[in-house]
Amino acid sequence: MTLMVFFGCALIAFGPACAMFSITVAGDAQQVIVFITSAFFWLISLLISSIWWLVVSPLKEQIAFGMTFSVLFQELFRLAYYFLLRKADEGLVSMINNQSPLRKHRIAYVAGLGYGTMSGLFAMVNVLADITGPGSMGLRGDPQNFLIVSAFLTSCFVLLNTFWGVILFESFDKKKRWLNLGIVVFSHLFVSLMTLLNASGNYIATLISAYLVMIIMGVIAFNSAGGSCFNIYRLIMTKKSHVNNK
Repeated sequence: MTLMVFFGCALIAFGPACAMFSITVAGDAQQVIVFITSAFFWLISLLISSIWWLVVSPLKEQIAFGMTFSVLFQELFRLAYYFLLRKADEGLVSMINNQSPLRKHRIAYVAGLGYGTMSGLFAMVNVLADITGPGSMGLRGDPQNFLIVSAFLTSCFVLLNTFWGVILFESFDKKKRWLNLGIVVFSHLFVSLMTLLNASGNYIATLISAYLVMIIMGVIAFNSAGGSCFNIYRLIMTKKSHVNNK
């Protein structure tokens, strides 16, 4: 039974990320490099957060205080990675097409996916490790729903980080959308702090708020990448015409 729960939670948490990676990233070596480098930058942010947590003693007592600085460090290193990529932009020109207007958005998408995947791995790896142990109703006295909720939250954060990457990169490319930058930081803080409600077993509020923010961020990221309802309509009509021609 524990093995079934393990694979179920693992697929819920990382199924979307694995599908996105295998379909859109794995076939291009340069995108794989961007993906891995982005994950490495998240690890650096985790290291800095850990050092800060050890140095500043109040962080050890106030989880919300420590989580706030962790989010700020993550966004700071996401921003640092943006500047690194833009410095190396000439070497990434051939990622999709030299003339493609979507090239920069594709880089932002891959960077966000790498950032989110590494974040999800660190959030879920200990939970998955405990699942493989002897059967129990909950970890450390937590309700039984703790496992499935953790899996869904991990999947949500992977997608959120992907959307946040697209929004932040586009904000600095346009140099006029500081509102979007603020939305990224505050939404990241909001969703992260809402997870503290899990300590009291209030999983419904955490999940609903996280997935609502994910939908909103997805719409903003879609718009930032140049998407529109008209584009979706045109795509659907094109698909229908191809089917009718066949």
